[in-house]
Amino acid sequence: MIRFSNVFKEYPRTGLALSDVSFQIAKGEFVFLTGPSGAGKSSILKLIYMDELPTRGTVWVGGSKAPGLRRSAIAHVRRKLGVVFQDFQLLDDRTVEANVAFALEVVGTAGDKIGGRVSRLLTRVGLASKATNFPRELSGGEQQRVAIARALVNDPFVLIADEPTGNLDERAARGVFQLLKDINASGTAVVMATHNLDLVKRHEYRLLEVNRGQLVFD
Repeated sequence: MIRFSNVFKEYPRTGLALSDVSFQIAKGEFVFLTGPSGAGKSSILKLIYMDELPTRGTVWVGGSKAPGLRRSAIAHVRRKLGVVFQDFQLLDDRTVEANVAFALEVVGTAGDKIGGRVSRLLTRVGLASKATNFPRELSGGEQQRVAIARALVNDPFVLIADEPTGNLDERAARGVFQLLKDINASGTAVVMATHNLDLVKRHEYRLLEVNRGQLVFD
C-alpha cells in the first residue's frame, strides 16, 4: 500500500533530511512514527501525501509511484488520503458542518449529497451536536475531531496524522487517539507521527523510529 525504497530527501537550504530509508506499510496497519525533532518524520509524511517528492529512490502510495507522477495524478492520489495536522487548520469563519462540507465541495461532491455525508461524518467523530458551532466555540479536542471528520470525506485508505494529540491535554488526547483506533479498526490504515513515547509504549502497534534522517528501528 505504501512503500519507500532507498529514499533520500535533500532540501536546497537545509541539506539531507532522509538517507536511504526503506519500509512498507500494509493495508489496514496502524503505525507510530517517532523520533526527535528534525529527525525526518515530517519529511516522511510529506512524501506519503506527495507534498514533497524524493530526491532519490522511490515512493509508492496506493499503486502510484513518485517521482514520475504528473501534477494532476498527484492530486488524484491525495484524494485517496486523509491528512490531520497538529494545528487543526480549520476555517475560523465557517461552522463545524461548513468546514467539513467545504472539503467535500472542493473535490466536486454533488450538492445534494453533501448534507447527509457531513451529518454521518460528524456523528462518527462524536460531534453531531456541535454542527452549527464555530471552531472558536470548541475545545482543542473537539477541533481535532472536526479535522479528522474533514480528513475522512473521501473514505481514504490511509489516515496520516502529524502529531494529532500534540496540542491537547491528556484527556482530550486519549479521546482523539481512541477515535484513531476506531477508524483503524474499521479498516483504514493510520500513520501517526508522535513525540508521546508513553502513548507508544502503552499500545502494541508497529513502531517506525527515525533519527538523523535514517530509519533506526522498525
